[in-house]
Amino acid sequence: MGDQVSNSLLIVISGPSGVGKDSVLEQMRLLKEPWHYVVTATTRHPRPGENDGIEYIFLKQELFNEMIHKNEFLEYANVYGNQYGIPKNQVEEAMGLGKDVIAKTDIQGARTLKGKVPNSILIFIAPPSIKELERRLKERKTSDERDLRRRLATAKEEMQSRGDFDHVIVNHSGYLEKTVASIRNIIEEAKRDTKSGGFE
Repeated sequence: MGDQVSNSLLIVISGPSGVGKDSVLEQMRLLKEPWHYVVTATTRHPRPGENDGIEYIFLKQELFNEMIHKNEFLEYANVYGNQYGIPKNQVEEAMGLGKDVIAKTDIQGARTLKGKVPNSILIFIAPPSIKELERRLKERKTSDERDLRRRLATAKEEMQSRGDFDHVIVNHSGYLEKTVASIRNIIEEAKRDTKSGGFE
């Protein structure tokens, strides 16, 4: 990848479903920092208001499988019946230009990225409580009762993985800007400490 990548970071945002990761990313974009936001590829159908190539790259299963076969994902996973993947070219190109990269992924994906990209910072976004997480999931109204129970059960398991992350930030309701400010501080501190890295 070259020396110009040496100070570029991959910031991985993860956490349970419903914790507010998309809202955090939307707020981060308002900072107008020169970060590259990875557009995740997925086989799920767009939700109302989502646009192809903006929130996600929406792919047919066949094309997603083809990208797996060609090793075009840094990591991919099946999440609640849909496939999600981080396109390798987006990350490599941005870091090759010396940009810091922001990626959102599931817990296992975060671990995978940490192993592939030495200059990665794993940030776990946690809810104030499981009860609050349940309230947020119900507000979204994108899940039936069975799916809601499954997501909550998974969230409880995922909360046990917080120790695998470099940082844990509790995303309190009404304090989104504070959550984002914490992430920005983590990135700025990591930039001061980073001296070498790149892709293995």
